[in-house]
Amino acid sequence: MESQVDMNDRDKKQGGENEYLWNRSGAPDEEIQRLEQVLEEFRATNLVPPAFPRIDFAPQHSPWWKLSASNVWAPRFASATLALAAITIALVLSLRDSSPSRASIGWSVELSEARLDNSSATSPAKRKTQLQIGAAFETDSASKASIAVADIGRLEVEPSTRLRLLQSSEGRKRIALEHGTIQATIWAPPGEFVMDTPSATAVDLGCMYTLHVDEAGSGLLRTTLGWVGFRSSGHESFIPAGAAVATYPQTGPGLPYFEDATDAFRSAIVQFDSAGGPSAQRATALQALERGARPRDALTLWHLLSRVSDSDRAAVYDRLAALVPPPLGVTRAGILHLAPGMLDSWWNALDLGDIRLWRHFEQSWTGSHTDSGTERKSAPK
Repeated sequence: MESQVDMNDRDKKQGGENEYLWNRSGAPDEEIQRLEQVLEEFRATNLVPPAFPRIDFAPQHSPWWKLSASNVWAPRFASATLALAAITIALVLSLRDSSPSRASIGWSVELSEARLDNSSATSPAKRKTQLQIGAAFETDSASKASIAVADIGRLEVEPSTRLRLLQSSEGRKRIALEHGTIQATIWAPPGEFVMDTPSATAVDLGCMYTLHVDEAGSGLLRTTLGWVGFRSSGHESFIPAGAAVATYPQTGPGLPYFEDATDAFRSAIVQFDSAGGPSAQRATALQALERGARPRDALTLWHLLSRVSDSDRAAVYDRLAALVPPPLGVTRAGILHLAPGMLDSWWNALDLGDIRLWRHFEQSWTGSHTDSGTERKSAPK
């Protein structure tokens, strides 16, 4: 065990080393002297301009760190902390835009145009511009663009695409994709970025996705990260990573599906969506969906619950319950009557995204749980 004499000697030595580090008046440390010799060539000169009087920074009393012998590392730690704080502040200030908010000056656009030089080789030529609120932007067949969505994300715009910036305010960013293809990468809070199409509205819920719209207004949305809400005409479709959904001008978003579904299952989805209303084609497609669904295809069956007739809903419920049992509090009677809370609970049980994010979006943007004037049905008492 270390004696009191040894402890006192150690404390004196450490105190002397601190004095040496502060003003070179204490006992020198061999390691410190070796470092000084190595770094001698980097010593700064003329630290104080000749016109200024030299200031003596020597302490008039014992340094604060000598209050305890265990604090010998305090000055080094304090210096490191101050340096880290300075670097952090500088980084934050460099990333922060001190100019007027981009919400008021539009979004930055970098346009890449393919041109032919003298050697007949294709080389890109880039130019930058601003997309103002209310203005349209279009790429031709030989150009692409990269658009900074204020400070919340980026859009990669493919050739032959036309879009329009509708809104760019704090907490709300909105564009309209008239036709073409856009790849969106958004890191904003869920629901802050919205993309309108001729047949439906895509609501970002924290994700990456690709949206294509053809000249007729039909579209296809594919999610690669997170999930997206797609809505129109009372239909709500949720598309998690690895899934896709088609949308149509007359009926809005169709049934979402995972892209690794079987060809027969995906073909049945197309038949069901294109049927429009009750028909033999729709009935055949519904049977194929129920019969061919895997546990992973519960995504599609959950959406089917609200898109079939009352007489067909029971069969869809039975198949979905066999694949993913309903959670506690979700009853057959409630689902057959499309009880909103029960449907939401069952969706969350699929572990594809928390539906509360979508409900929060609905409230913040529309002020109610309504969509295009269509109210969600209430559970029976």
